[in-house]
Amino acid sequence: MIKYQGIASLLLRFSLAAGFLSAVASRLGLWGRHSSGWDKYLEYVREVNSFAPASLIPLLAITSTILESAFAILLLIGYKSRWAALGTSLLTLLFALAMAYSFGIKEPLDYSVFAFSASGFFLATIPDYPYSIDKYIQNK
Repeated sequence: MIKYQGIASLLLRFSLAAGFLSAVASRLGLWGRHSSGWDKYLEYVREVNSFAPASLIPLLAITSTILESAFAILLLIGYKSRWAALGTSLLTLLFALAMAYSFGIKEPLDYSVFAFSASGFFLATIPDYPYSIDKYIQNK
């Protein structure tokens, strides 16, 4: 059972990281013609955060991009996994709530944002992270 839990936590870490990295790559134009680009991302941030003043939109876009990148890298390498998972879940929960406020509950449900957030919360509750830098440090 423990063996499978370790593999499951690894897959969960990687899938959450991949979700963030793909989104960041798209807004930075790294997916080529499949990218949304920064300007479209700024427009989307404005739409999602319809309650926020326009002057905060660039800050929200930059901050979310930095946090998504940092959490993704931490999850990939398995360093500070619990904190990265908790940060992932809180960031995506805020995103889901903002989407629900601005677009209605259907949007975050259709895009599985609540499930993404819950996955982060679940990963944060796992007592041990095999196949990670955290485990390597723990065993030293």
